[in-house]
Amino acid sequence: MTPERFFYLFTRSYVLYPFIAGIAVSLIAAVIGVSLVQKRYSMIGDGLSHVGFASLAISSAVGMAGSLWISLPIVTVSAVCLLRLRENNKVKGDAAIAILSTGALAVGTIIAQKSTGLGGDVCNYMFGSTSIFAMTPGDFVTTVVLALVMLVLYLFFYHKFFLVSFDESFGKAIGVRVSFYNTFLAILTAVTIVIGMKMMGAMLISSLIVFPTLTAVRFCKTFRSVTIAAGILSVCTYVVGFALSIALSTPPGATIVIVDIAVFLLFCAIGVLKNHLKRG
Repeated sequence: MTPERFFYLFTRSYVLYPFIAGIAVSLIAAVIGVSLVQKRYSMIGDGLSHVGFASLAISSAVGMAGSLWISLPIVTVSAVCLLRLRENNKVKGDAAIAILSTGALAVGTIIAQKSTGLGGDVCNYMFGSTSIFAMTPGDFVTTVVLALVMLVLYLFFYHKFFLVSFDESFGKAIGVRVSFYNTFLAILTAVTIVIGMKMMGAMLISSLIVFPTLTAVRFCKTFRSVTIAAGILSVCTYVVGFALSIALSTPPGATIVIVDIAVFLLFCAIGVLKNHLKRG
């Protein structure tokens, strides 16, 4: 692809919309991901992504393929239920996620097979191969507005999320409604999963939540610095991955994940090298 053609594509709405919306989603996903990883809730994103696939299948079956307004309540309710299951001492956290994710995937697969809405497009919905370029102006505005609203809410309640991420017992002792903020965080995660599915695919969206934080903790020590670094890294890897997918004609979601993995491995290698030099 020539440079002229490459830059010309970014003037077209079907490329520009997902590019801008993806930056907003990747930012909020990384910020929320810091709290989830710290609380060891990172697999919630993976579990909810399976629910996201089921919700896409349901929306297609009722003739509203890819509708955010069907996926949002389904994934949000699932997030709250998953949190309640995790808090149940009789059901361990990983078991709760397994129950939800495999059940949702099974339901979604059956609905997809029986309905004509998804048809042969299952791979596209699951891995975001071309659905990212089908973003309508309405989807674009909804995605950006929801991402910005969630970012504002997270920053407004930042200190509460910080507290429940590190020490729930202390939070309860000083009167913080820990259960409320855990539920709030689960809802923010659910909305992030839903608005990011069209760009990354239902099965790959959780990567935007996990990888930036895992990379940031390699070189940052405080919760605030990790949050800032994760947000910057997430936006940068999304931009690079999206641009590479356009230039190389590869699936955007998968390309972005590969860039995330490459950056993570790079910082791991740098950390190992630094430790080696210190010992030497």
